Amino acid sequence: MLNAYVIGNITIKDENKWSQYRSKVAETLRPWGGELVFRGVVSEVLVGEIGHTDNVVIGFPDMESLDGWFNSEKYQSLVTIRNKAAQMDLASYQAGS
Repeated sequence: MLNAYVIGNITIKDENKWSQYRSKVAETLRPWGGELVFRGVVSEVLVGEIGHTDNVVIGFPDMESLDGWFNSEKYQSLVTIRNKAAQMDLASYQAGS
């Protein structure tokens, strides 16, 4: 059961670098029990303002796994390419009861 989530709001700056980054993220998730829940592009803003065009939701079994993934050497090695590829806001969430 997934109890913790990373939600990313993304604006892609370089499609080639973004492709490289995306192709490497999945392998960083596996050791932490992480899985891609959703990836998509905004199709219509229903209320308010949206600052990014793309979104991603990644689920983890718990906050410890999420934190372990984010701080892992394997994921952190992708940060430089991520920053060149996109402007991204990431936040972690714990599932409510």
